[in-house]
Amino acid sequence: MEEVKELYTIKEPLKGYELQFGIVPTNKIVIPSIQRDLSEQLVKRLMFSIEKIGFVDPVLLIESDENTYEVINGQHRVEAAKAVGLDKVLAIVLPKELKNYILSLNIEKAPNLKDKAHQAYEIFIEHLKKNPDMEEYELETMVEEPYYITVGFITDRFGDKRFPGYAFEKVLKKVDNFTSLSLKDAEAERERRANLLEEVKDILNSKYEELGLTNALHKEAIVSKAFQMVYGKRVRTIEDDFYETFKKLKEAIPRVTLTEEDIQ
Repeated sequence: MEEVKELYTIKEPLKGYELQFGIVPTNKIVIPSIQRDLSEQLVKRLMFSIEKIGFVDPVLLIESDENTYEVINGQHRVEAAKAVGLDKVLAIVLPKELKNYILSLNIEKAPNLKDKAHQAYEIFIEHLKKNPDMEEYELETMVEEPYYITVGFITDRFGDKRFPGYAFEKVLKKVDNFTSLSLKDAEAERERRANLLEEVKDILNSKYEELGLTNALHKEAIVSKAFQMVYGKRVRTIEDDFYETFKKLKEAIPRVTLTEEDIQ
């Protein structure tokens, strides 16, 4: 009896590289640490969908060096498939070299800042281990924003999972850039930036409590008001570097007062 082939080689229509499409055993699929935490609620919803219509939405995989496949997009679908008793799933297998470029394709749930920071930190550490002399700016094609790395050091290395990154995001976009340092030197630089952000966070939390606020999103309003006190309104670019900017914010935040209009 002829053996049934479960993976077929096809060409990607735009770039022309080869990829595989077909059936992959679930015991060959692993979830890399770069992926965000699983949502039990989403897994349950997907289980219901699979039981109704079958497994028709292919997962996106990368073939690894250990004769397994890493999930790039579809970890919740894989877990749901296992939960309903499936030992194989429909999949598209991409070339290894695309791994770090397609993390943004995860569409099961739009990644938040914490997810992006975790992914950026994992990419940084992965390349630090492989090539410590690589210059940090070379990660630009793999990490959407440089400040994701800094926040990743806070959430992943320092373990501060409650860090209110959203409160500082608009400022970080202006002053946190990729460096020309080697990754082995950039590691210490990112730690310094992360430590300063932690100091500013502590002052922000104290001001938040002092003002008697109860909506965590109002922390962004405090930072925004402090920034306006230092640099004025509608400022697109500033000349101060990362350290000078956050040093000034650190001094300004305790003087912030908010009006009803500020927190609407």
